[in-house]
Amino acid sequence: MKALLLRIGMDTGTDGALGPIFEDGSFEYVPISERCPSKETRTYGNTMGRSGKFLTTYLPTNVQNRMIHFDPEFETFTYGDPTSKRKYLLALETGDLLVFYAGLAHYPKNGHNNALYVIGYFQVEKAVDFNKLSREEAQDYSSKYSNNAHFKRNSDTTDLVLVIGDKGNSKLLKKAILISQTKIDKAGKPYQAVSKEMEGQLGIRGSIQRSIPPRFIRGEEHIDHLKKILLQG
Repeated sequence: MKALLLRIGMDTGTDGALGPIFEDGSFEYVPISERCPSKETRTYGNTMGRSGKFLTTYLPTNVQNRMIHFDPEFETFTYGDPTSKRKYLLALETGDLLVFYAGLAHYPKNGHNNALYVIGYFQVEKAVDFNKLSREEAQDYSSKYSNNAHFKRNSDTTDLVLVIGDKGNSKLLKKAILISQTKIDKAGKPYQAVSKEMEGQLGIRGSIQRSIPPRFIRGEEHIDHLKKILLQG
């Protein structure tokens, strides 16, 4: 068994903001905006968060009318990606864990730095390579998992990998779990790296600022620690 740690969600590089984390550790999952033509109707301005407020409450006003790219989605538990991350996703097998983390900003601002937090996970049921499907098979998956953002796009599914989570063992956490600490690079710029605590528990280290390359967690001891960490959320 192994786990793949993957960064998701709105960030300052794509949309100029981070989702909020509140004083009690709860948070809003704020996906990136949709950059392709899509049948999606949800925007940051018309989508209510778990806290009972519209997502634009926590975001810059200029993103209010942007469509949302809900991926991963935690209703039918799917994550799709046609980018260079596909090869890492295809390494996932039944029973593996796909663990999602995101940048979050404290709300209201309280002097704490922005950081990276685990916000959810899938226990993998299967990873589907659309390049190996017939047209009929691809249409079947598209219909069955129509909630995924990639099937709402007005484009083909070339290179798409769809990871499907086991519904009974996949979850959007209630409380976010801190996994990073701020470090300074050689140029004097801050970046987010695996925290000292998590280095020991998960067996990974270094920068997790970006999602490429995703980080694999391996070894029975590290996976056991990861499972205990996920129970905290």
